[in-house]
Amino acid sequence: MAFENDKIEKITGVGKISKSHSYSIDNMYLVDGLKYNLLSVSQLCDRGNHVMFSSDQCLVTNIKTSDVVLRENRHKNIYKVCVLLLP
Repeated sequence: MAFENDKIEKITGVGKISKSHSYSIDNMYLVDGLKYNLLSVSQLCDRGNHVMFSSDQCLVTNIKTSDVVLRENRHKNIYKVCVLLLP
């Protein structure tokens, strides 16, 4: 995986993450050298979700059901998401 500063890091694994066992996001990459895993907004949208950011929160809702898939608060300049790592 290449980053903006032309630094390249190795993808060391592929898995899925979940806020609950009823909803998961597949094919998430674990990148060697990062302190955090990155969640792709486009991946959330591709799964049929609406993603909305405000100054203090990120809200992800399913377009078909209007169910809240994820609601997380902003911490400094990032939106932290605590998820389960599933095999």
